Amino acid sequence: MKTSSPIDTATREKILAVTRCGVTVSEATGYFRVALGLHYLSGLMTKQTLDFKKLDKEYNRFIYQSIGKGHSITSILQYMSGEKVIKVIDSPRFLRAFAEHCDAVPVDNIPFLLGLNLGVAKDLSGIDVRGPVADWIERQRILREEREAAEGI
Repeated sequence: MKTSSPIDTATREKILAVTRCGVTVSEATGYFRVALGLHYLSGLMTKQTLDFKKLDKEYNRFIYQSIGKGHSITSILQYMSGEKVIKVIDSPRFLRAFAEHCDAVPVDNIPFLLGLNLGVAKDLSGIDVRGPVADWIERQRILREEREAAEGI
């Protein structure tokens, strides 16, 4: 049984649409990295056995075709565990573009997916994941709880 590609043409177009919302090359590259990384991480939430070699090969091909050499899914996930990602995920323009074009991955899931990424980074490398991204995730949790309390949820 042949399975569909995790990064099909429609998904590629959606990620590129988010990328085009960046107003500078640097910002557009950041938008691409985060949109793609969030899509990749959300795809890990499955009960199916994943073939990471094949999965990463498909993502890496799309990355190369989109933003050129020097980038990979691994480097994108590393970017998403570092301080530079905060500028992107705190950008109202990115959040609007991501919500509009990548609706299969709800914006509300971003803190969870970044936490997942940090957890995987810790498991693979043993690095300490405390820092700006973990602090951002915690701030989002507090804001969500305050919002829910105000709404009586």
